[in-house]
Amino acid sequence: MKIKSNNSNFEPCPEFTGKGVCVDVTPLRKQQSQFGERDVFKIVFEVDAEKDEGTRFCVWSRNFTPTLNEKSNLRKFLRGWLGRDLTKAELEGFDTETLIGKPAQVVVVHEHKDDEVYANIAACTPEKSGNPLKPSGKFIRAKDRQANNIPANGYRRAEQPAGESGDLGATKIHVGRCKGLEVRDLAPEQVQALIQNWLPTAKANAKPLADDRRLMAALDAWRAAQQPAEDDNVPY
Repeated sequence: MKIKSNNSNFEPCPEFTGKGVCVDVTPLRKQQSQFGERDVFKIVFEVDAEKDEGTRFCVWSRNFTPTLNEKSNLRKFLRGWLGRDLTKAELEGFDTETLIGKPAQVVVVHEHKDDEVYANIAACTPEKSGNPLKPSGKFIRAKDRQANNIPANGYRRAEQPAGESGDLGATKIHVGRCKGLEVRDLAPEQVQALIQNWLPTAKANAKPLADDRRLMAALDAWRAAQQPAEDDNVPY
């Protein structure tokens, strides 16, 4: 099933219940909140469902702050995923890299907002089937995309060249709720929201600011990267 919002090229993960596997823990980035600036990151799962071109759908978690206090959202999420609370040793120094490749059972639900479809993780629980999902090897982690201008969905066709005009993924967002983040830090749904809600207005401005021009170029590059290749038989 292919789900599109506003005829965009991005396919959010369909509603899903089944096997998943962690393929990324994104680098810490700054985000403005009602309590001031904070560090946040996301956990990314591939799920056992494929797009038409053969890559798996992925789903991004909510933003987590790097804290493991008793009431933290990260601690609650890990407790549900692991089926237990963290040990004393883990609480003293938890390495998020240990999550890469860890399987799970995930429930993905959709939220419809402003004519957009957002895929959210409603539940993440231990994998107990005895036949866990393994990473496909096709997803490229956020920390490894910087030099290759790979789009925010983490996949790039083999024939798609890296950008020739610098690392557009490093372009800072200067508008909206994602202000201060870089394009590469956003979930695909967030990039698509900027493309549909901000980009047309910005392009209609006869005298855009320098920040506007940079962000427009980055969003156009991201959108172009989502276009299907002319030859669908080219392997990933």
